[in-house]
Amino acid sequence: MEREKQDFLWGIKKNIFFLGLVSFLTDVSSDMIYPLLPVFLTDVLGASRVFVGLIEGIAESTASLLKIFSGWFSDKIGKRKPVVILGYSLSSLSKPLLALVTSGWQVLFLRFGDRVGKGLRTSPRDALIAESSSETKRGTSFGLHRAMDSAGAIFGPLLAFLLLPLLNENYRHLFLLASIPAFFSVLVLFFWVREAKERKRAETSQTKKAFAFDGKFKLFILVVAVFTLGNSSDAFLFLRANGLGIKLVFVPLLWGLFNLVYTLSSTPAGILSDRIGRRKVILMGFAIYGFSYFGFAFATSSIHIWLLFALYGLYYGLADGALRAFVADLVKEEDKRGTAYGFYHGAVGLCTLPASLILGYLWQTFSAGVAFSFGAVLAILAGMIFYSGFFRKK
Repeated sequence: MEREKQDFLWGIKKNIFFLGLVSFLTDVSSDMIYPLLPVFLTDVLGASRVFVGLIEGIAESTASLLKIFSGWFSDKIGKRKPVVILGYSLSSLSKPLLALVTSGWQVLFLRFGDRVGKGLRTSPRDALIAESSSETKRGTSFGLHRAMDSAGAIFGPLLAFLLLPLLNENYRHLFLLASIPAFFSVLVLFFWVREAKERKRAETSQTKKAFAFDGKFKLFILVVAVFTLGNSSDAFLFLRANGLGIKLVFVPLLWGLFNLVYTLSSTPAGILSDRIGRRKVILMGFAIYGFSYFGFAFATSSIHIWLLFALYGLYYGLADGALRAFVADLVKEEDKRGTAYGFYHGAVGLCTLPASLILGYLWQTFSAGVAFSFGAVLAILAGMIFYSGFFRKK
Protein backbone atom coordinates (compact mmCIF):
# COMPACT_ATOMS: atom_id res chain seq x y z
CA MET A 1 0.00 0.00 0.00
CA GLU A 2 2.84 2.33 0.89
CA ARG A 3 4.43 1.58 -2.47
CA GLU A 4 1.22 2.54 -4.29
CA LYS A 5 1.12 5.88 -2.53
CA GLN A 6 4.64 6.60 -3.67
CA ASP A 7 3.93 5.73 -7.32
CA PHE A 8 3.20 8.66 -9.59
CA LEU A 9 3.22 7.55 -13.24
CA TRP A 10 4.10 4.27 -15.00
CA GLY A 11 5.28 2.89 -11.65
CA ILE A 12 7.61 5.87 -11.16
CA LYS A 13 7.96 7.38 -7.69
CA LYS A 14 6.94 10.93 -6.74
CA ASN A 15 10.55 11.67 -5.78
CA ILE A 16 11.58 11.25 -9.42
CA PHE A 17 8.77 13.51 -10.60
CA PHE A 18 9.80 16.31 -8.23
CA LEU A 19 13.47 15.91 -9.19
CA GLY A 20 12.27 16.21 -12.78
CA LEU A 21 10.35 19.38 -11.88
CA VAL A 22 13.50 20.84 -10.31
CA SER A 23 15.41 20.09 -13.51
CA PHE A 24 12.57 21.53 -15.60
CA LEU A 25 12.67 24.89 -13.78
CA THR A 26 16.46 24.99 -13.80
CA ASP A 27 16.57 24.34 -17.52
CA VAL A 28 13.94 27.01 -18.21
CA SER A 29 16.36 29.42 -16.57
CA SER A 30 19.58 28.08 -18.12
CA ASP A 31 18.22 27.75 -21.65
CA MET A 32 16.85 31.26 -21.72
CA ILE A 33 20.54 32.19 -21.49
CA TYR A 34 22.64 29.39 -22.97
CA PRO A 35 21.74 29.61 -26.71
CA LEU A 36 22.41 33.36 -26.70
CA LEU A 37 25.61 33.31 -24.68
CA PRO A 38 28.04 32.38 -27.53
CA VAL A 39 26.65 35.16 -29.74
CA PHE A 40 26.66 37.57 -26.77
CA LEU A 41 30.32 36.73 -26.20
CA THR A 42 31.42 37.11 -29.82
CA ASP A 43 29.20 40.00 -30.99
CA VAL A 44 28.79 42.09 -27.83
CA LEU A 45 31.93 41.35 -25.81
CA GLY A 46 34.22 40.69 -28.80
CA ALA A 47 35.45 37.23 -27.73
CA SER A 48 36.97 34.82 -30.28
CA ARG A 49 35.68 31.34 -31.11
CA VAL A 50 38.69 29.82 -29.35
CA PHE A 51 37.86 31.84 -26.21
CA VAL A 52 34.26 30.58 -26.41
CA GLY A 53 35.65 27.05 -26.46
CA LEU A 54 37.97 27.90 -23.55
CA ILE A 55 35.08 29.22 -21.45
CA GLU A 56 32.89 26.19 -22.09
CA GLY A 57 35.76 23.74 -21.69
CA ILE A 58 36.98 25.18 -18.38
CA ALA A 59 33.42 25.47 -17.08
CA GLU A 60 32.58 21.85 -17.89
CA SER A 61 35.93 20.49 -16.72
CA THR A 62 35.47 22.25 -13.38
CA ALA A 63 32.07 20.65 -13.04
CA SER A 64 33.60 17.28 -13.89
CA LEU A 65 36.10 17.26 -11.05
CA LEU A 66 33.39 18.23 -8.60
CA LYS A 67 31.05 15.54 -9.93
CA ILE A 68 33.62 12.94 -8.89
CA PHE A 69 34.01 14.49 -5.45
CA SER A 70 30.31 15.14 -4.84
CA GLY A 71 29.31 11.60 -5.81
CA TRP A 72 31.90 10.12 -3.46
CA PHE A 73 31.03 12.60 -0.70
CA SER A 74 27.32 11.75 -0.87
CA ASP A 75 28.27 8.07 -0.53
CA LYS A 76 30.49 8.87 2.45
CA ILE A 77 27.96 10.93 4.42
CA GLY A 78 25.08 8.63 3.46
CA LYS A 79 22.93 11.51 2.16
CA ARG A 80 22.24 12.93 -1.32
CA LYS A 81 19.80 15.80 -0.80
CA PRO A 82 22.02 18.35 1.06
CA VAL A 83 24.69 18.17 -1.65
CA VAL A 84 22.05 18.49 -4.38
CA ILE A 85 20.51 21.56 -2.70
CA LEU A 86 23.91 23.27 -2.41
CA GLY A 87 24.62 22.64 -6.09
CA TYR A 88 21.34 24.00 -7.39
CA SER A 89 21.61 27.03 -5.09
CA LEU A 90 25.06 28.02 -6.38
CA SER A 91 23.93 27.77 -10.00
CA SER A 92 20.86 29.89 -9.27
CA LEU A 93 22.93 32.65 -7.66
CA SER A 94 25.28 32.96 -10.65
CA LYS A 95 22.61 33.63 -13.28
CA PRO A 96 21.44 37.21 -12.48
CA LEU A 97 25.08 38.36 -12.28
CA LEU A 98 25.47 37.76 -16.03
CA ALA A 99 23.46 40.94 -16.53
CA LEU A 100 26.39 42.94 -15.12
CA VAL A 101 29.32 41.55 -17.13
CA THR A 102 31.48 43.78 -19.33
CA SER A 103 34.17 41.32 -20.49
CA GLY A 104 34.62 37.73 -21.54
CA TRP A 105 36.72 36.96 -18.46
CA GLN A 106 33.79 37.90 -16.22
CA VAL A 107 31.58 35.49 -18.14
CA LEU A 108 34.24 32.82 -17.62
CA PHE A 109 34.14 33.45 -13.85
CA LEU A 110 30.33 33.23 -13.70
CA ARG A 111 30.17 30.14 -15.90
CA PHE A 112 32.75 28.66 -13.54
CA GLY A 113 30.45 29.37 -10.57
CA ASP A 114 27.43 27.96 -12.38
CA ARG A 115 29.30 24.78 -13.27
CA VAL A 116 30.57 24.39 -9.70
CA GLY A 117 26.92 24.15 -8.75
CA LYS A 118 26.25 21.64 -11.52
CA GLY A 119 29.29 19.62 -10.46
CA LEU A 120 28.04 19.40 -6.90
CA ARG A 121 24.48 18.36 -7.73
CA THR A 122 24.63 16.02 -10.73
CA SER A 123 26.15 12.79 -9.38
CA PRO A 124 24.19 12.72 -6.08
CA ARG A 125 21.00 13.57 -7.98
CA ASP A 126 21.46 10.72 -10.47
CA ALA A 127 22.25 8.34 -7.62
CA LEU A 128 19.05 9.52 -5.90
CA ILE A 129 17.06 8.82 -9.08
CA ALA A 130 18.55 5.31 -9.34
CA GLU A 131 17.75 4.62 -5.67
CA SER A 132 14.20 5.98 -6.02
CA SER A 133 13.35 3.59 -8.88
CA SER A 134 13.03 -0.17 -9.21
CA GLU A 135 15.51 -2.02 -11.42
CA THR A 136 12.80 -2.86 -13.96
CA LYS A 137 11.75 0.81 -14.23
CA ARG A 138 15.20 2.38 -14.13
CA GLY A 139 15.33 3.27 -17.81
CA THR A 140 11.81 4.69 -17.67
CA SER A 141 12.69 6.75 -14.57
CA PHE A 142 15.79 8.27 -16.15
CA GLY A 143 13.88 8.75 -19.40
CA LEU A 144 11.12 10.69 -17.62
CA HIS A 145 13.65 12.80 -15.75
CA ARG A 146 15.52 13.56 -18.96
CA ALA A 147 12.22 14.41 -20.66
CA MET A 148 11.25 16.89 -17.94
CA ASP A 149 14.75 18.33 -17.98
CA SER A 150 14.63 18.86 -21.73
CA ALA A 151 11.04 20.17 -21.57
CA GLY A 152 12.46 23.05 -19.55
CA ALA A 153 15.00 23.49 -22.29
CA ILE A 154 12.11 23.88 -24.75
CA PHE A 155 10.20 26.37 -22.66
CA GLY A 156 13.31 28.42 -21.87
CA PRO A 157 14.31 29.18 -25.48
CA LEU A 158 10.67 29.85 -26.40
CA LEU A 159 10.47 32.39 -23.58
CA ALA A 160 13.70 33.97 -24.79
CA PHE A 161 12.34 34.02 -28.37
CA LEU A 162 9.18 35.84 -27.20
CA LEU A 163 10.85 38.17 -24.71
CA LEU A 164 13.93 39.23 -26.67
CA PRO A 165 12.04 41.45 -29.16
CA LEU A 166 9.97 42.93 -26.31
CA LEU A 167 13.22 43.75 -24.51
CA ASN A 168 14.69 45.36 -27.67
CA GLU A 169 17.16 42.45 -27.87
CA ASN A 170 18.67 43.49 -24.53
CA TYR A 171 20.55 40.40 -23.35
CA ARG A 172 21.12 41.76 -19.86
CA HIS A 173 17.44 42.24 -19.07
CA LEU A 174 16.74 38.72 -20.32
CA PHE A 175 19.47 37.31 -18.06
CA LEU A 176 17.79 38.94 -15.05
CA LEU A 177 14.39 37.44 -15.89
CA ALA A 178 15.99 34.03 -16.34
CA SER A 179 16.96 33.91 -12.66
CA ILE A 180 13.30 33.68 -11.51
CA PRO A 181 12.59 30.01 -12.40
CA ALA A 182 16.01 29.05 -10.99
CA PHE A 183 14.92 30.43 -7.61
CA PHE A 184 11.71 28.37 -7.64
CA SER A 185 13.62 25.20 -8.53
CA VAL A 186 15.51 25.41 -5.24
CA LEU A 187 12.23 25.81 -3.33
CA VAL A 188 10.75 22.67 -4.94
CA LEU A 189 13.90 20.73 -4.13
CA PHE A 190 13.94 21.86 -0.52
CA PHE A 191 10.29 21.14 0.29
CA TRP A 192 9.26 18.16 -1.88
CA VAL A 193 12.28 15.97 -2.64
CA ARG A 194 13.18 13.31 -0.06
CA GLU A 195 16.10 10.98 0.52
CA ALA A 196 15.32 7.61 -1.08
CA LYS A 197 16.50 5.69 1.99
CA GLU A 198 18.57 6.08 5.12
CA ARG A 199 22.20 5.05 4.78
CA LYS A 200 24.98 4.95 7.32
CA ARG A 201 28.07 7.10 6.97
CA ALA A 202 30.85 5.18 5.28
CA GLU A 203 33.61 3.94 7.56
CA THR A 204 37.17 5.09 6.88
CA SER A 205 38.11 1.52 5.96
CA GLN A 206 35.52 1.60 3.17
CA THR A 207 36.99 4.62 1.41
CA LYS A 208 39.43 2.63 -0.74
CA LYS A 209 36.71 0.15 -1.70
CA ALA A 210 34.55 3.04 -2.91
CA PHE A 211 36.95 3.55 -5.85
CA ALA A 212 37.25 -0.15 -6.76
CA PHE A 213 35.23 -0.98 -9.89
CA ASP A 214 35.29 -3.98 -12.18
CA GLY A 215 36.62 -4.17 -15.73
CA LYS A 216 33.26 -3.64 -17.43
CA PHE A 217 32.66 -0.35 -15.67
CA LYS A 218 36.19 0.82 -16.51
CA LEU A 219 35.65 -0.11 -20.17
CA PHE A 220 32.39 1.82 -20.15
CA ILE A 221 34.20 4.91 -18.80
CA LEU A 222 36.77 4.55 -21.61
CA VAL A 223 33.95 4.47 -24.18
CA VAL A 224 32.41 7.59 -22.66
CA ALA A 225 35.78 9.38 -22.69
CA VAL A 226 36.50 8.56 -26.35
CA PHE A 227 33.01 9.63 -27.39
CA THR A 228 33.20 12.89 -25.42
CA LEU A 229 36.50 13.89 -27.02
CA GLY A 230 34.43 14.32 -30.18
CA ASN A 231 31.47 15.91 -28.41
CA SER A 232 32.50 19.54 -27.97
CA SER A 233 30.38 22.29 -26.46
CA ASP A 234 27.02 22.86 -28.16
CA ALA A 235 28.03 26.52 -28.37
CA PHE A 236 29.76 25.62 -31.65
CA LEU A 237 26.48 24.36 -33.08
CA PHE A 238 24.96 27.80 -32.52
CA LEU A 239 27.93 29.44 -34.24
CA ARG A 240 27.57 26.99 -37.15
CA ALA A 241 23.88 27.86 -37.39
CA ASN A 242 24.62 31.57 -37.33
CA GLY A 243 27.25 31.13 -40.05
CA LEU A 244 24.72 29.42 -42.33
CA GLY A 245 22.15 32.17 -42.12
CA ILE A 246 20.13 31.46 -38.95
CA LYS A 247 19.31 34.93 -37.58
CA LEU A 248 19.92 35.72 -33.93
CA VAL A 249 16.23 35.92 -33.06
CA PHE A 250 15.71 32.33 -34.31
CA VAL A 251 18.61 30.80 -32.35
CA PRO A 252 16.49 30.19 -29.19
CA LEU A 253 13.79 28.63 -31.41
CA LEU A 254 16.38 26.32 -32.94
CA TRP A 255 17.46 25.20 -29.47
CA GLY A 256 13.79 24.72 -28.64
CA LEU A 257 13.42 22.34 -31.62
CA PHE A 258 16.38 20.31 -30.40
CA ASN A 259 14.86 20.02 -26.95
CA LEU A 260 11.39 19.22 -28.31
CA VAL A 261 12.76 16.14 -30.06
CA TYR A 262 14.86 15.34 -26.99
CA THR A 263 11.79 15.58 -24.73
CA LEU A 264 9.45 13.56 -26.96
CA SER A 265 11.98 10.75 -27.45
CA SER A 266 13.45 10.47 -23.91
CA THR A 267 10.66 8.60 -22.11
CA PRO A 268 9.90 6.18 -25.00
CA ALA A 269 13.67 5.54 -25.29
CA GLY A 270 13.83 4.83 -21.56
CA ILE A 271 10.94 2.39 -21.81
CA LEU A 272 12.60 0.80 -24.87
CA SER A 273 15.88 0.39 -22.95
CA ASP A 274 13.99 -1.43 -20.16
CA ARG A 275 12.55 -3.83 -22.77
CA ILE A 276 15.37 -4.51 -25.26
CA GLY A 277 18.36 -3.57 -23.11
CA ARG A 278 20.40 -0.45 -22.54
CA ARG A 279 23.26 -1.51 -24.83
CA LYS A 280 21.24 -1.50 -28.06
CA VAL A 281 19.71 1.89 -27.34
CA ILE A 282 23.12 3.41 -26.51
CA LEU A 283 24.62 2.04 -29.72
CA MET A 284 21.75 3.52 -31.77
CA GLY A 285 22.38 6.85 -30.09
CA PHE A 286 26.09 6.82 -30.99
CA ALA A 287 25.25 6.04 -34.63
CA ILE A 288 22.77 8.91 -34.87
CA TYR A 289 25.26 11.29 -33.26
CA GLY A 290 27.92 10.40 -35.83
CA PHE A 291 25.46 10.93 -38.67
CA SER A 292 24.36 14.33 -37.30
CA TYR A 293 27.92 15.60 -36.86
CA PHE A 294 28.81 14.58 -40.40
CA GLY A 295 25.72 16.57 -41.36
CA PHE A 296 26.96 19.67 -39.50
CA ALA A 297 30.31 19.21 -41.25
CA PHE A 298 28.84 19.32 -44.76
CA ALA A 299 25.67 21.43 -44.31
CA THR A 300 25.28 24.21 -46.88
CA SER A 301 22.01 25.92 -45.97
CA SER A 302 19.85 26.93 -43.01
CA ILE A 303 17.28 24.19 -43.69
CA HIS A 304 20.01 21.60 -43.14
CA ILE A 305 20.68 23.13 -39.72
CA TRP A 306 17.03 22.84 -38.66
CA LEU A 307 16.95 19.16 -39.66
CA LEU A 308 20.29 18.43 -38.00
CA PHE A 309 19.28 20.01 -34.69
CA ALA A 310 16.22 17.73 -34.68
CA LEU A 311 18.43 14.69 -35.38
CA TYR A 312 20.85 15.79 -32.66
CA GLY A 313 17.91 15.93 -30.24
CA LEU A 314 17.05 12.33 -31.14
CA TYR A 315 20.58 11.27 -30.19
CA TYR A 316 20.16 12.81 -26.75
CA GLY A 317 16.72 11.29 -26.30
CA LEU A 318 18.07 7.83 -27.05
CA ALA A 319 21.41 7.89 -25.28
CA ASP A 320 21.35 10.33 -22.37
CA GLY A 321 18.98 8.49 -20.05
CA ALA A 322 20.17 5.06 -21.20
CA LEU A 323 23.80 5.89 -20.41
CA ARG A 324 22.89 7.08 -16.91
CA ALA A 325 20.74 4.02 -16.24
CA PHE A 326 23.55 1.79 -17.54
CA VAL A 327 25.84 3.11 -14.79
CA ALA A 328 23.41 1.75 -12.17
CA ASP A 329 23.14 -1.53 -14.11
CA LEU A 330 26.92 -1.98 -13.97
CA VAL A 331 27.37 -0.87 -10.33
CA LYS A 332 24.99 -2.83 -8.12
CA GLU A 333 26.31 -1.60 -4.75
CA GLU A 334 24.25 1.39 -3.63
CA ASP A 335 27.02 2.68 -1.35
CA LYS A 336 29.23 3.09 -4.45
CA ARG A 337 26.62 4.54 -6.82
CA GLY A 338 27.39 8.19 -6.11
CA THR A 339 31.08 7.58 -6.78
CA ALA A 340 30.24 5.64 -9.95
CA TYR A 341 28.14 8.52 -11.26
CA GLY A 342 30.97 10.83 -10.31
CA PHE A 343 33.38 8.91 -12.52
CA TYR A 344 30.86 8.79 -15.36
CA HIS A 345 30.11 12.51 -15.29
CA GLY A 346 33.77 13.25 -14.55
CA ALA A 347 34.85 11.46 -17.72
CA VAL A 348 32.31 13.44 -19.73
CA GLY A 349 33.33 16.81 -18.35
CA LEU A 350 37.10 16.33 -18.24
CA CYS A 351 37.09 15.42 -21.92
CA THR A 352 34.89 18.40 -22.80
CA LEU A 353 37.78 20.87 -22.35
CA PRO A 354 40.10 19.23 -24.90
CA ALA A 355 37.08 18.46 -27.13
CA SER A 356 36.02 22.10 -27.24
CA LEU A 357 39.57 23.38 -27.73
CA ILE A 358 40.23 20.81 -30.48
CA LEU A 359 37.05 21.69 -32.37
CA GLY A 360 37.72 25.42 -32.01
CA TYR A 361 41.29 24.94 -33.27
CA LEU A 362 40.27 22.70 -36.19
CA TRP A 363 37.54 25.13 -37.23
CA GLN A 364 39.76 28.20 -37.01
CA THR A 365 42.77 26.52 -38.67
CA PHE A 366 41.04 24.38 -41.31
CA SER A 367 37.26 24.49 -41.67
CA ALA A 368 33.94 23.65 -40.01
CA GLY A 369 33.84 20.48 -42.14
CA VAL A 370 37.09 19.16 -40.68
CA ALA A 371 36.10 20.13 -37.14
CA PHE A 372 32.69 18.42 -37.10
CA SER A 373 33.96 15.39 -39.05
CA PHE A 374 36.47 14.82 -36.24
CA GLY A 375 33.59 14.55 -33.78
CA ALA A 376 31.71 12.13 -36.02
CA VAL A 377 34.72 9.82 -36.43
CA LEU A 378 35.27 9.62 -32.65
CA ALA A 379 31.59 8.75 -32.15
CA ILE A 380 32.00 5.85 -34.57
CA LEU A 381 35.18 4.74 -32.78
CA ALA A 382 33.44 4.85 -29.39
CA GLY A 383 30.59 2.78 -30.81
CA MET A 384 33.02 0.16 -32.10
CA ILE A 385 34.71 -0.13 -28.68
CA PHE A 386 31.31 -0.35 -26.98
CA TYR A 387 30.12 -3.05 -29.37
CA SER A 388 33.32 -5.05 -28.93
CA GLY A 389 33.22 -4.83 -25.14
CA PHE A 390 29.51 -5.27 -24.40
CA PHE A 391 28.10 -7.33 -27.26
CA ARG A 392 30.81 -9.86 -28.05
CA LYS A 393 32.27 -10.55 -24.60
CA LYS A 394 30.35 -12.90 -22.35
